[in-house]
Amino acid sequence: MNTYDKLDQWIDAHFDEQVKFLQELVRVPTDTPPGNNTPHAIRTAELLQTMGMPAEQFEIPAALVHAHGLTSITNLIVRRRYGEGRVIALNAHGDVVPPGEGWTHDPYGAEIEDGKLYGRASAVSKCDFSTFTFAVRALEAVAKPAKGSVELHFTYDEEFGGELGPGWLLANGHTQPDLMMAAGFSYQVVTAHNGCLQMEVTVHGRMAHAAIPDSGVDALQGAVALLNALYAQNTLYKNIRSQVEGITHPYLNVGLIEGGTNTNVIPGKVMFKLDRRMIPEENPAQVEASIRAVLAQAVSDYNAMRDADHAIHIDIRRMLMANAMKPLPGNQPLVNALQKHGTEVFGEPIPAVGTPLYTDVRLYVERGIPGVIYGAGPRTVLESHAKRADERVVLEDLRKATKVVARSLSDLLA
Repeated sequence: MNTYDKLDQWIDAHFDEQVKFLQELVRVPTDTPPGNNTPHAIRTAELLQTMGMPAEQFEIPAALVHAHGLTSITNLIVRRRYGEGRVIALNAHGDVVPPGEGWTHDPYGAEIEDGKLYGRASAVSKCDFSTFTFAVRALEAVAKPAKGSVELHFTYDEEFGGELGPGWLLANGHTQPDLMMAAGFSYQVVTAHNGCLQMEVTVHGRMAHAAIPDSGVDALQGAVALLNALYAQNTLYKNIRSQVEGITHPYLNVGLIEGGTNTNVIPGKVMFKLDRRMIPEENPAQVEASIRAVLAQAVSDYNAMRDADHAIHIDIRRMLMANAMKPLPGNQPLVNALQKHGTEVFGEPIPAVGTPLYTDVRLYVERGIPGVIYGAGPRTVLESHAKRADERVVLEDLRKATKVVARSLSDLLA
């Protein structure tokens, strides 16, 4: 029996324990917002300690966390040093969007049905807390590496951009790995991803009684004009094509709208938040300038049809600028190992592609650290129900992905 077979055998023998570990992680809510994620980090550290894997805890200063619109963040690093050689980081994030409506399973029950584990963050990405933890445990029990190091980075700011997660750990010198792998899905190795620009637009009018609407300026009508101008851009974006397999074209979405005070009041202020996904070939500064120009033109066109006393004006605030992830030449050892073992374990080719998502990996890549995205999950985000009701992970995918990561680490540290 070779080392790969022994790794597989260890993971099979400990898989029930791995599933219970994941269930414990899913049962501690990490809704972001509000982003009170320190309790989950503390529970994770407790569970890791019982496995003999102590975690360093990095509590982000409260003032900084609150300034980012969150409640609490404590990031974790587990360092496993075997000898001289390269350091490989494995990163997964514990924060996740709130459950929303439409669930047929308890979002935090971690229920198992028909070979699937249900719960918010079961697929993105608490599953890979378990994938990476048990891959490292298998590696140490079987391969017993004598060179290099592995670090587990469990962080809690992916949903708000990652700057207080991996970004904070890297910027403050707490880690500087040579290679890294981030939570992903099992059937492809992701080497590139979209960027993301998020902006908050506030439309200002003037409140008035609904019985005398002309005495006010309807901010909602103005917002509708702006929204129509923004959504019209999606037709144009379809003509901008990416050359990265798995990524198509840019697109824009408005995900949140708030405004008004009561049904019988002309709304004097309306706020909306937009999300503009950028393909790797786009220039982020030019994208932002273009969005601002579209909004300015829409305001000008709207006001041109009204007198000065009924004009609207807007404020624009950039919330997030997440650059696209572009492949670094040094990522090839990761790609080769994951494709080789993924093909063997899953019995099908595992392609290297891009994804329209944006992730924390860009923060490592921006600092010259080659990285890829790989972990436990289905072929598509849609299949996982990530950010939708009844998010789930197929347990057999979890088992096999853990084997692929353990085998790959064995090769990379040999």
